Amino acid sequence: MRNLTLSCLLLSFIGLQSCKNEEKQKAAEAAKAEGETIVSTACYKAIYEKDTIDLKLNTLKNGKLSGDMVMRVAPSTVRTGEVAGEFHGDTLFVDYTFKDNVNGDKTFKNPMALLKRNNQLILGNGTMQTTMGVTYLVKDKPIDFESVKYKFDTAECAEKK
Repeated sequence: MRNLTLSCLLLSFIGLQSCKNEEKQKAAEAAKAEGETIVSTACYKAIYEKDTIDLKLNTLKNGKLSGDMVMRVAPSTVRTGEVAGEFHGDTLFVDYTFKDNVNGDKTFKNPMALLKRNNQLILGNGTMQTTMGVTYLVKDKPIDFESVKYKFDTAECAEKK
């Protein structure tokens, strides 16, 4: 009888504990969703010779940024994807996850650094390194924001169809 009572107490304790964990998980998910609420949106366009890049950045409540970027690189490559990152000082570091029209369903992910200067975002040139399948900007090498191709100016946001 004593073992039965202990077993029942143990099972009820485990049941109560799992309910608490579920409540904590729901609260954490709600807080995360709250932080990912869009506060503002800005759009940019960069043109270099026959190349065009459209960038839409959403500033989130938690201070991070997300958005969409479409790169049309001459003669016919179109890369469409999403950016996600955050500012460190005046530099925006993002990961660009995209697919292009040449490789079909294959997904690529590249790091990018954009310097905010006045009302422009300047796409920097940096040394990239891939380790264990992850590409990143090398920390010890400076990012060049002077001799660059793409300087983004503010633009009207196009409505999605």
